[in-house]
Amino acid sequence: MIIVADENMPFAREALSLLGKVRLVPGRQITPDILADCDILAVRSVTRVDESLLAGSPVRFVGTATIGTDHVDTAYLERAGIGFSWAPGCNAVSVAEYVVAALFELAGRKNFRLREKGLGIIGVGNVGSRVESRAKALGMKVILNDPPLRDKTGDPKYRDLDEALGADIVTLHVPLEKGTPYPTYHMVDTKFIKQLKPDAILINTSRGAVVDSNALAEGLDSGRIGAAVLDVWEGEPDIAINLMEKAEIATPHIAGYSYDGKARGTQMIYEAARRYFVREPEWDPKAFLPPPDRERLKLDGKLSLAEELTGKVVAESYDIINDDRALRKIAEAAPEERGAYFDRLRREYPVRREWASRIVELSVELVKLKPVFEELGFRVETAL
Repeated sequence: MIIVADENMPFAREALSLLGKVRLVPGRQITPDILADCDILAVRSVTRVDESLLAGSPVRFVGTATIGTDHVDTAYLERAGIGFSWAPGCNAVSVAEYVVAALFELAGRKNFRLREKGLGIIGVGNVGSRVESRAKALGMKVILNDPPLRDKTGDPKYRDLDEALGADIVTLHVPLEKGTPYPTYHMVDTKFIKQLKPDAILINTSRGAVVDSNALAEGLDSGRIGAAVLDVWEGEPDIAINLMEKAEIATPHIAGYSYDGKARGTQMIYEAARRYFVREPEWDPKAFLPPPDRERLKLDGKLSLAEELTGKVVAESYDIINDDRALRKIAEAAPEERGAYFDRLRREYPVRREWASRIVELSVELVKLKPVFEELGFRVETAL
């Protein structure tokens, strides 16, 4: 079999070569000509998969190593009898860690304590539920909003949108939906922003078009919203530079880009393809993952400084500002080169391991922080 895979999919060759001959191609350069002899297509979010790409091709199976499917015309695949799989939850831990890192960075910049703030979580699926557990471990008051889950379960823990928008910080973890009972396209519009607290902080790591860029820019200009953390953008890779410059933290769609998460996505697509074509060999990425730059982090100090010390470990495990600095340099590029720069930041993104790859060594004075660090995903050792 011939397999075409996005070159930005870690271990695509190592995994998919167990099924056939692999050709790695930049995701935005996957065209009908490239698929002329292809049996399996493995993509990430930058490739639009629809009839215009696949009509007349021999492709029998499509896999996207992403948690979203808005770039794939699944109805067409079903009509054409083409197998399909995706990777829900593969990068949920990575995104949750990104949100925690952003929260600590914001707390330091704006001089507040997380345990004194409320967090409204819009969308409580694979990612939102992980953000919830971590925020609670940090002592934050959490307000959940998820209409589909509320309607499905009847659970009263899912609150109305206006209640979630009354939180100090609001974070978005929804799919991009149009024309459905729960549309999210431009969900964050002028009306949404007016419902926020005047000094509220908005975090978007879901999809760029969930936010109306013009409405958010106007809200930041007018002071109607306190700050924004943006990892996703309308019109990627050609993002709105003026909005980026207004954002408190701006990154190039890498919240879910931990090496663990991307490798997990590759594994999930491989397993689905293996089952579809009834093949035997299994593949596990664990043996391929590199060690983190610092596997052991020793922590001591006063328990009264627990939040500051926790934030120190978080920043040492993932410095979100490195990604912010890298994206802001896009403004220095010529307008016609900015899209390529954005894609290059993603394609050449450095290895970032999830926190489960690290051990936090706690001193005797800090043993009470063990459950906090464990909930954040770290392995923990305590002094005897």
